[in-house]
Amino acid sequence: MTTTRSQKPSLLLHATALLCLVTAAPACATARPAPADRAAPRAAPRRPQQKDMAVDAATRARVVDVLVRELRERYVFPEKAQALEGVLRARQRAGAYDAVQSAEAFAVALTRDMREAVQDGHLHVAYSEAPLPEQTGKQEPSAEQLAGMRNEVARLNAGFERVERLPFNIGYLDLRAFAPADLAAPKVAAAMVLLADTRSLIIDLRKNGGGEPEAVAQMASYFFDQRTHLNDIYWREGEHTVEMWTRTDVAGPRYGTERKVYLLTSHDTFSAAEDFSYAMKNLRRATLVGEVTGGGAHPGDMRRLDTHFGAFIPMGRSISPVTHTDWESTGVEPDVKAAAKDALNVAQTLILQEHLASEKDPATLERMRARLQELR
Repeated sequence: MTTTRSQKPSLLLHATALLCLVTAAPACATARPAPADRAAPRAAPRRPQQKDMAVDAATRARVVDVLVRELRERYVFPEKAQALEGVLRARQRAGAYDAVQSAEAFAVALTRDMREAVQDGHLHVAYSEAPLPEQTGKQEPSAEQLAGMRNEVARLNAGFERVERLPFNIGYLDLRAFAPADLAAPKVAAAMVLLADTRSLIIDLRKNGGGEPEAVAQMASYFFDQRTHLNDIYWREGEHTVEMWTRTDVAGPRYGTERKVYLLTSHDTFSAAEDFSYAMKNLRRATLVGEVTGGGAHPGDMRRLDTHFGAFIPMGRSISPVTHTDWESTGVEPDVKAAAKDALNVAQTLILQEHLASEKDPATLERMRARLQELR
């Protein structure tokens, strides 16, 4: 097994998969199941409607055949791929899919059967009304795919929903996605300029469903003064590990290590957003406030199964240099537990309570106490 540093792996997500992670693309419309020991996550944001279609026996058989092959060749855990093949073939022989006429329902059934066999929050089959493009080998995304990704990232402002200065100079960033690092870079820099002089910072990840590992490293780079090892990703192909480090140079001002950072989490915080949360928590650079996160630590790629079916196949797994494990199926535990709807007020309360201890001005102290009453 080889290890590389500060380098994108060859299997970083294709444009189709990136669209799944940073947008509400119809082809990705499969809900995540909750681990048995946690409450079900709140409903995901409503995705664009698409028309269902009928599927015949030949299509169902073809989709299962290709799905089994993709799992066997690409799934990060080969032994689990064998188990998944056994489950899918047993269900097929038992006629479990014979009466499924709806494409949407077929995708849901396959996803359910796989997730019951292996607790993997990324693994799913998706139906797409629009025909999916052919995939051959390691082809690069087409110009049309790249243009579509750029347009969607721009439409969503690269996930930067809101940047605000809250009372008493508390910075607030509502970040909904970790969009491709090259496309997000100007937005990151602009946000950090606006937040540069705040006393503390709250980053809201409660509605962040993930994105690109390189974007996680890009964002984290603003909160460390020295080059810092964040995470590793092991990829099955080539059995190689990519080390993820903060960047030496960033555009705009660093926030540095002296001021406190709080991350808001929910059950819907997932994938790359968990990667960021896990690294910042384990490196003692941020305090997490909110709920246990969704529990998805296996990056991968969207693979075409048939004209209207694709599957997200996890091809890698995250490994923390601190814990030497990841957050798959367990989620990332917050430091301060709170209902997602209350997390912002709780984080502000923690910050103001700390600032009260050092504030000397009587008028400011009075206003701080009044603000704390408002946040209750």
